[in-house]
Amino acid sequence: MNELKAGKDFIGVGCGVFLINDNEEVLLLKRSKNSKNEKGYWNKVGGEVEFGEKLEDALRRETKEELNIEIDDIEFLSVTDHILSEEKQHWVGFNYMAKIMSGTPKIMEPDKCDEMKWFRFDRMPDKLAMPTKESLPLMIKKYKEKYR
Repeated sequence: MNELKAGKDFIGVGCGVFLINDNEEVLLLKRSKNSKNEKGYWNKVGGEVEFGEKLEDALRRETKEELNIEIDDIEFLSVTDHILSEEKQHWVGFNYMAKIMSGTPKIMEPDKCDEMKWFRFDRMPDKLAMPTKESLPLMIKKYKEKYR
């Protein structure tokens, strides 16, 4: 029996989080050639929500798995209909922002991530994954309202 795949055989549910520091920079990861989609694009930390898992728990799990850090001050931003026609995928992505509570970010899944880098809000890379690009203006707005 073939295993059904989220995003391809049925709509997948994902979540991602902008990790923000006090210098108005956001941590992004460059998706590798082995990524499920948008290979070579910069994206916020995140991934698929597992069955029975709450969204914020998924964010905490993903940041631990991908970067070996703990997050706090999690704030919801928006939902993205992440439809990738060419890749025949459909995801519904929940977008958040948060601060690093403990740990130093380190790439823990080098097969999925080629690079990690802090970017200033006004100096983002050109190739942003759709959910990151779509939710970025709202993240900047909410950050300024909350921390300035």
